[in-house]
Amino acid sequence: MRLSNIAILFVLGAGPAMAEGAHDVSTDFTVDMAPQQYRICNDRPARPAWMDELHPREAYKALTMMDLYELRAWERIAETEDCSCETRFPEWDEVSAEYAERFATSSNAEHTQAQLQIRRERNDIRQGVQDICEAQGIW
Repeated sequence: MRLSNIAILFVLGAGPAMAEGAHDVSTDFTVDMAPQQYRICNDRPARPAWMDELHPREAYKALTMMDLYELRAWERIAETEDCSCETRFPEWDEVSAEYAERFATSSNAEHTQAQLQIRRERNDIRQGVQDICEAQGIW
């Protein structure tokens, strides 16, 4: 009984102390429609609209597309040793065409396998690309 009284006193005493450190809670739910700001290369081309319009159950399609986009950009950086914003974030047309040809009709399981392969390829060149981009101050 005595231990429970101590526990109750502790909890009651801790409440005000914890409240002093509580963060302000905002009731402002205004949506900010300002363009997203990135740490680097804010003038990136917009991704294809269909990627944002997918049903959540088909999100794997957008993931495959984004993985392919990054791989092709990194390959171009490794080839040209140029990490400018135009090279790192090219237009989506070329990758969109490749995606349509290779993956548009693929199943979820096929997309998963493709993503794994694309990520392996990307990881193989990652360090070289990172070295190039860090040297140019854009990693």
